[in-house]
Amino acid sequence: MLTQAQLIDPQARSLTLKISRYNPEVDEKPHWEEYKVEADGHDRVLDVIQKVKWEQDDTLSLRRSCAHGVCGSDAMRINGMNGLACKILVKNLKSDTLTLEPILGLPVIKDLIVDMKPFFDHYKAVMPFLINDEPPPTTERLQSPAERARFDDSTKCILCACCTTACPPFWGDRKYVGPAAIVNAHRFIFDSRDRGAAERLEILNDAEGVWRCRTVFNCTSACPRDIKVTQTISEVKRALMTGNIDLDAVQTVEIGH
Repeated sequence: MLTQAQLIDPQARSLTLKISRYNPEVDEKPHWEEYKVEADGHDRVLDVIQKVKWEQDDTLSLRRSCAHGVCGSDAMRINGMNGLACKILVKNLKSDTLTLEPILGLPVIKDLIVDMKPFFDHYKAVMPFLINDEPPPTTERLQSPAERARFDDSTKCILCACCTTACPPFWGDRKYVGPAAIVNAHRFIFDSRDRGAAERLEILNDAEGVWRCRTVFNCTSACPRDIKVTQTISEVKRALMTGNIDLDAVQTVEIGH
């Protein structure tokens, strides 16, 4: 029988939310709690979660900020897959049961909130900033469209951690820098204005660097920005093996041993 909401909006859904709950002050381990929500087809998963928090259980904890897929703060496991809650529409859900968990591989602080410090420590370790000690020009440092396009894909990263926490090698080895750190290293390694490529490649030329990647492709599937993460990692591996960071294999870097 159709609900009143479904009569008004055929894409409306009566959802059952199964949410992983954990409060370290009272729980020894996470447990599941269920909630019923009437949702419009154009509601996002984030809207549905907030209906639970605002109307049924205000103790539910989650991160969210811009709600438009830019800040990356509402990353979580949605029906077993990493994603941003603000980008997934109710009408696109394959089931009326919605399972929500924190992303894997990072310590859970409470409910859907994880400790992002280990993730950002790996990010900072690859020096994700422009390095150039040459005398500054009188104008900006120029690039051709082709030079800019070389690293365009890796500039899209919003540091949501969806790729890194979808990575099985990261689940098994928290010392692995992870896909997101490598993507952000790539962004500067292949920037023609940067002079720190050799240092970054030396950092990544490690058992806990790019060589920990097993080319599972989970990272690429999980990225809400459609970055070709696995390809990006393979390009860094190729730069390490060949010493070339230029598309035409002209510009070379010397990697220490």
